[in-house]
Amino acid sequence: MTVTQESPRTYEVRTYGCQMNVHDSERLSGLLEDAGYVPVAGGETPDVVVFNTCAVRENADNRLYGNLGHLRPAKVRNPRMQIAVGGCLAQKDQGEIVRKAPWVDVVFGTHNIGSLPVLLERARIEGEAQVELKESLEVFPSTLPTRRESAYAAWVAISVGCNNTCTFCIVPSLRGKEKDRRPGDVLAEVRTLVEQGVLEVTLLGQNVNTYGVEFGDRLAFGKLLRACGDIDGLERVRFTSPHPAAFTDDVIAAMAETPNVMHQLHMPLQSGSDRVLKAMRRSYRAERYLGIIERVRAAMPDAAISTDIIVGFPGETEEDFQATLDVVRASRFANAYTFQYSIRPGTPAATMPDQIPKEVVQERYERLVALQDEISWEENKKQVGRTLEILVAEGEGRKDDATRRMSGRAPDNRLVHFAVGDETPRPGDMVTVEVTYAAPHHLVADGPTRALRRTRAGDAWEARVSPRTPGVMLGMPTVGRPAPAPAQGCSAH
Repeated sequence: MTVTQESPRTYEVRTYGCQMNVHDSERLSGLLEDAGYVPVAGGETPDVVVFNTCAVRENADNRLYGNLGHLRPAKVRNPRMQIAVGGCLAQKDQGEIVRKAPWVDVVFGTHNIGSLPVLLERARIEGEAQVELKESLEVFPSTLPTRRESAYAAWVAISVGCNNTCTFCIVPSLRGKEKDRRPGDVLAEVRTLVEQGVLEVTLLGQNVNTYGVEFGDRLAFGKLLRACGDIDGLERVRFTSPHPAAFTDDVIAAMAETPNVMHQLHMPLQSGSDRVLKAMRRSYRAERYLGIIERVRAAMPDAAISTDIIVGFPGETEEDFQATLDVVRASRFANAYTFQYSIRPGTPAATMPDQIPKEVVQERYERLVALQDEISWEENKKQVGRTLEILVAEGEGRKDDATRRMSGRAPDNRLVHFAVGDETPRPGDMVTVEVTYAAPHHLVADGPTRALRRTRAGDAWEARVSPRTPGVMLGMPTVGRPAPAPAQGCSAH
């Protein structure tokens, strides 16, 4: 389908939520460009605005309707403008969105993102809102066109959906049961990305290490990691997020023995209390979790481990919270994404008794953050004096212009700000630096750059930023403790 109007219509995608939504938004951008739309230039109002929503963040619906309200005057001024709402909140609220915001043109769900261009055209021709939501996946997202926003790093979805029933999470009802891609399809996509200049891929799934459940191979994920090691030109492989209950020793071996699989692990804990884990329907206990960490570190002493933790789950006592602090002390996380529990309508936890008062949750949260900051800083100080090869990133350091530094990611995914030498590297290039300073959430290398390796990824970035129409910047999620957010996200699996 092509847009037949005299001038191409412009679009903007606004993304909220987890890595899966970022991945979906790249597909939505690709679909629109395939249909003849072009990214809106900076500072201009687009003809089509697409909200890719999240249903698990606190006040997600208020934020959406507030943004829709802000767009209403622009839509009145520009009859060509269309507004589309997709993602998890659209799947959950369905027809409610058009009832509350009748100026919305299209509502689509998590299972039919490929329908967006057709729905926009149908809404334009028929002059009325189009609401289309499917109960199961129509087309695996990675088979759709894409417009990736990074020239050097890419998400690759290996599965979608979730077979777990965590009581705090609404994701399974919105994204459905787990669906796995065939290994050959995943590896073909990775090879294509490498041919385009990508150096780093992150394998993505709601529960990435249960990959293979649909075609009956419980060792499939470890095999996939090893197969990625055979792809020439692929320098870094990461994955998120694994579930502790399904974490097997063959995956640890694959991580340790495959040179391009990074010694970095993000594994959600959620709580260190066995009683709370049971109430959450998390099918592991603290002892098993700590055992996995012990085996990971035995195989990879340099591994950086991060986690998700929810504070204030219904019924959590001070004793339960102390158990969480004990696990945090024992685990020595490089960083932790910490969330204050808040009620999510539609989840079993929303109707549980003994909801914890907000002030108690806040006080516990502050104690947890203080402890984790202390541990993160101590762990980062161990990096001072080490020589690291950094993958130069784009937009990671907000103060880089003022400090005359650039930023990038170490092999273990720590954020490093480094001094620029005589030759300025490009995003996607590799620099070798010595760490001179540690802060709780980043490292600094202010000495001379030991080496600069110009890469195909840097070439691809340079080609991409040559004069062209500015694009929709979705960006890559940052690592390090995010700003305090009283919500638990999709990655909390």
